[in-house]
Amino acid sequence: MSQGVTRYDRVGPVGRIVFDRPHAYNALTWDMWRGLGEACAAFAADRDIRVVTLRGAGGKAFVAGTDIAGFQSFTTGEQGVAYEAEMDSYVGAVEALPQPVIAIVDGWAVGGGLALSFASDFRIAATGARFGSPLARTIGNCLSARGYARLVQHAGIAVAKRLLLGAEIIGAGEMKTLGLVNDLVEPDQIDATVEALIARLLTHAPLTMQVSKEAIRRIGTANQPGIDDLIAAIYGSSDFAEGVRSFLVKETPAWTGR
Repeated sequence: MSQGVTRYDRVGPVGRIVFDRPHAYNALTWDMWRGLGEACAAFAADRDIRVVTLRGAGGKAFVAGTDIAGFQSFTTGEQGVAYEAEMDSYVGAVEALPQPVIAIVDGWAVGGGLALSFASDFRIAATGARFGSPLARTIGNCLSARGYARLVQHAGIAVAKRLLLGAEIIGAGEMKTLGLVNDLVEPDQIDATVEALIARLLTHAPLTMQVSKEAIRRIGTANQPGIDDLIAAIYGSSDFAEGVRSFLVKETPAWTGR
């Protein structure tokens, strides 16, 4: 269990996905990402599931990105391109689920956690939740083309630049003001708030929600540019190797721009 697991089950018409690695703030290992893909495939095929929830275990984090230790073996830009494509397939699987998806955010939602929250249709956040994508001050990597597009589509260019260039961590209160969180509640009220939203969604026409969701997804992915050259430049750089090294030994990275 030290490596964590992505658990999923069904309770009545609700499919539940839980990222269970609380000692590491639910930072996802490669196997946990692949478990998410398995969960999405199972839920997409189950017509009796009407709503899906995503949640992190432990109450301190939704998902705190990807486990950085997995990047130690990267030596080429092509590995980064393959990694971003694989990870984007799992985030995209959440986005493409035919059911409404609710992200239950209690604690940190950073990096991949931010991406998964925006791939969801609704975000219910506890008052202490924090959102961000601080790549520029952690390991110096980047997003996929869809990752950038999703962030801009949800947050807008100005907030996207705060998150990516400024490496800001934005509190749940400001996220609610920006319209990026649907409900902001005290931690002890989050379950009741989620249940109320689930109950409302269960009264709606499933096919209407499915078609509307897919239409919005297709509009969002139309004319998306390819950026594999940019991704390769990042993951093949000395700065990326330095970012991974310094993160794991808890040092401040010495960026060179190379």
